[in-house]
Amino acid sequence: MKARELIDIIERHAPLAGQEDWDAGGVQVAGTRDDITRLAVTLDPDPRSLNAALSWGADFCLSHHPLTLTPRLPAVRDAYHEVLRLLLTSEAWLYAAHTSLDVVTSGPVSWLADDLKLSNVAPLMPRPADPKTGIGFVGDLPAPLAAPDFLARLKAAVGRDFCTLCGPDPETVRRVAVCPGSGSSLIATAREAGADIFVTGDVTYHKAAEASVLTVDVGHFRLEEEMMRRLTERLARDLAQADVAVKFFPGRDPMRACRPLGTAKG
Repeated sequence: MKARELIDIIERHAPLAGQEDWDAGGVQVAGTRDDITRLAVTLDPDPRSLNAALSWGADFCLSHHPLTLTPRLPAVRDAYHEVLRLLLTSEAWLYAAHTSLDVVTSGPVSWLADDLKLSNVAPLMPRPADPKTGIGFVGDLPAPLAAPDFLARLKAAVGRDFCTLCGPDPETVRRVAVCPGSGSSLIATAREAGADIFVTGDVTYHKAAEASVLTVDVGHFRLEEEMMRRLTERLARDLAQADVAVKFFPGRDPMRACRPLGTAKG
């Protein structure tokens, strides 16, 4: 399969024209390999993930996060420099599907809605040009749950041992809003959408202090990592007859729990 043909298939799931104005998705590094036989998918285009992908023989790498949001020279031997070195010496492509993937509510961004069996799923912040797409989503549980029961179900779905909570505790949870990645700016929007609980990541102190709905910070990584895993499954189905191998390369959550301060390892 030609690289341009593969990009067209990726953009069926994440139309580049739909990305936010500030974003820098799309082709990050144009490879010199015309014929693509191995597609690697990962969350972050970091040296660890890309080195693993290229060692597998990938000639096209698809990430969620862009390599950089602002143009810069590789003037320092840092992670950015190493990624460029890896890609240019291997002649492989790097493409980022960032907010172009985030806004497609019917796509893998809404995997948690599927796992929680939400109904009436709609964008949390619809885009004026296309109200069926937008940032985040909101939907209804099959039946109301007590907040602790919902949190237990959420923990099982995202596979994280810890999270942080802010905002008032609801008596029951019926309506759920979710924004993968960094969504603290949408706490008030979740409340306006009638959500009893809002699931997101990267909640800041002042947004937490002002939270008008129970907000669960499960971290930036978990929701988006699973989104890319499920995108991999969709692409594998699309490419099953094209003789292109597709493989997901797991990332690494930079955030981790620690023992209480002052507790020694034993």
